[in-house]
Amino acid sequence: MGNFCFTDLQKRQMMERKDGVEVALQERIKELNCLYGMARLAEQHDDSIEEFLKSLVDFLPQSWRYEDVARARIVFRGKTFESKNFAWTDWRQTAQIRIGGETAGNVTILYVQARPAADEGPFLREERSLLEAIARRIGEIAVHVIARQELQDFNRQILLERKALQEANAALRVVLSNIEEEKRRIYENIRMNIDRVVMPVLHALTPAVSKNKMKYVEILKTSLQEIPSPFVERGAEMFHTLTPAEVNICNMIRNGMRSKEIARLRGVSEATIHRHREHIRQKLKIANKPVNLTSYLQSHLGTAEKHY
Repeated sequence: MGNFCFTDLQKRQMMERKDGVEVALQERIKELNCLYGMARLAEQHDDSIEEFLKSLVDFLPQSWRYEDVARARIVFRGKTFESKNFAWTDWRQTAQIRIGGETAGNVTILYVQARPAADEGPFLREERSLLEAIARRIGEIAVHVIARQELQDFNRQILLERKALQEANAALRVVLSNIEEEKRRIYENIRMNIDRVVMPVLHALTPAVSKNKMKYVEILKTSLQEIPSPFVERGAEMFHTLTPAEVNICNMIRNGMRSKEIARLRGVSEATIHRHREHIRQKLKIANKPVNLTSYLQSHLGTAEKHY
């Protein structure tokens, strides 16, 4: 076999292919370094999209073929970020930043000086692909950072509202404490006036009351003693559906009076008192229940202290 020799054309074609592979490899390395660098910047500025974009515009030019004359500009939601010594020229390429299908801005790479023509002006097709990838990645990072910022703002708002609620609760506790203290003073004043003013008059009138009306005097004394007692509020809730006559009969029942005694004091028949008792049980929601009405009233209203 004879010796095989490459022609000059073949040698030149082989060198061009080799150069093309080397350029493609270099561009691929730049692309990977660029995307990795973006990830690092996103980690460093995961709480501020603005700080991330400020750092990114100065980082991007080094990923282009002629990085010494490359400049970057990012527009995002009305705000503009430019690399050092940025100036508009005709040697540029731009990609749209999209979030949720809508345009949120754009990223532009340009050369401030003329460079040899390539696939897209002075830019390689690989650089166009890289720019599109950068724009997509900016959109993805922005979504993450903005969501994180909104979560942080929400948490801060929750903490502020929680603090305000705690302060309001503390103030409310003070108000409630003051109310309870005021109620206690009112209770003591009412009790003192009853003991010192009303009860002596009632004691003086007692001898003049006939025996068959004496039970009314005892009920009156008991009711007077119970006026300032805490049970009154509970009693008001229980009695709001009862008629005045039924309330009066309840007081008699609670003080141990039987239907016959109540009928005699009120001047009505015993059957009438039985009907009142049935109505009272219905209104207190204990009808057809094995509940003693006297015990129920005493347990729910309590027994007033007697000072006479």
